[in-house]
Amino acid sequence: MTLAPETTDLKVQLRLDSQEGDWFTVCDLSRLLPGRGVAALLPDGSQVALFRDRSGTLYAIDNRDPFSGAGVLSRGLTGSHQGRPFVASPLLKQRFDLASGQCLDDESVRVATYAVRAA
Repeated sequence: MTLAPETTDLKVQLRLDSQEGDWFTVCDLSRLLPGRGVAALLPDGSQVALFRDRSGTLYAIDNRDPFSGAGVLSRGLTGSHQGRPFVASPLLKQRFDLASGQCLDDESVRVATYAVRAA
């Protein structure tokens, strides 16, 4: 989903279940600064890393780094590789595609992604 930068009075919502699940409100859209991540606690106790790129597109991935086990992906550096946005873990520097969750440095590893919207 792509939003205009001035659209800041909205809430960020995640779909926690499959296609038919309800939307869960996570935070105000204004909390997401372009190029920076924010961690949020989900009802089941897990964490999600939320990102907003400079064009306003929202991304939501599991905050747990599968290589270290630490909840740190929201604090990683963002960038792009071959036109695909990624976040690099602040610990071991593996890069994860923000749209698919695929690790760009180890094809056998992937983090969960969530459907995300501003409403």
